[in-house]
Amino acid sequence: MIRDAQTLHILVDAIAQFVDEALIPRENEVAETDEIPADIVSQFQDMGLFGLTIPEAYGGLGLTMEEEVTIAFELGRTSPAFRSYFGTNNGIGSIGILLDGTDAQKEHYLPLLASGELLSSFCLTEPDSGSDAASLKTTAVRDGDDYIINGTKRFITNAPHAGIFTVMARTNPGIKGSGGISAFIIERETPGLSLGKRDHKMGQQGAHTSDVIFDNVRVPASQLIGGVEGVGFKTAMKVLDKGRLHIAAVSVGAAERMLSDALNYAIERKQFGQPIAEFQLIQAMLADSKAEIYAARCMVLDAARQRDEGRDIGTEASCSKMFATEMCGRVADRCVQIHGGAGYISEYAIERFYRDVRLFRLYEGTTQIQQLVIARNMIRAAQR
Repeated sequence: MIRDAQTLHILVDAIAQFVDEALIPRENEVAETDEIPADIVSQFQDMGLFGLTIPEAYGGLGLTMEEEVTIAFELGRTSPAFRSYFGTNNGIGSIGILLDGTDAQKEHYLPLLASGELLSSFCLTEPDSGSDAASLKTTAVRDGDDYIINGTKRFITNAPHAGIFTVMARTNPGIKGSGGISAFIIERETPGLSLGKRDHKMGQQGAHTSDVIFDNVRVPASQLIGGVEGVGFKTAMKVLDKGRLHIAAVSVGAAERMLSDALNYAIERKQFGQPIAEFQLIQAMLADSKAEIYAARCMVLDAARQRDEGRDIGTEASCSKMFATEMCGRVADRCVQIHGGAGYISEYAIERFYRDVRLFRLYEGTTQIQQLVIARNMIRAAQR
């Protein structure tokens, strides 16, 4: 739901200009140094990017879902590492607090997240618990007015920079499934919390992940999100539904960037005395990519509008995430092919994007998990 089309248009134009003039020219620097430059982080703060989706009452811009994906289309056109740096504050790192946190938790943490003064991480995945998130082993044992937390979380985005962690832990060992899981806000300096080394990844240099280790970490009961045990997994699923739409939108933006680069290359590159864009087999790859991007964009916008209307969009979010991320992978492959041998050389952005976008099909739930969610929701609906 777009609340003010003119204001959104101004914001989108400003972010598109920022992407073109400030971010795209620094992509190689980020890839080579594996760091987001400090001056870019300051610009993120100045533009309010850390608080895009946090309500205005807490210092954010309070974007609706449709507005958010419209912005994500633009942010997707550059290295995913840029968006990842402030993305957790707008998504998985803040939404659990926003949706299910107590008033005190919202009033304390959300303004800090919106300003970028504090970075957040979302701790669900574990060494032995990835797609099967309900089998997590991290424990939170009540001890008077505190909880003592033990366990390890893996592949945690922004963990090396985060000031707070939203942590899923099992408070009731007697319940083996999702019902025994609760969510906690744990601050970085809490004794017993430590980080593993940064992960060395296939792509997305500049977007940092690591293990987060809890060794008898004592946190006050007031850090239990919502003050209620046993609803942490439900909080996580609410967070992931929104996150899946966001990643789908970013995938659309990345595909548009790759296709634009490939089209320009095909127009400029000549073989047999003419631009390769004149060859029908090249045109077929361009056309297939354009059509799939258009389809994905329409899916994302439709699902976002439904969410803004208050509908349950679990199925639609999974459909969008599955289609858009798989589409993005196909577009990446075609664009490397259009570039030919040059597409395998780091001089061209497509080589980096080819590696970067591979992750989209894995996090926020793999493609196979999306298939299961969609099918099970279909079956459940048919049996009512």
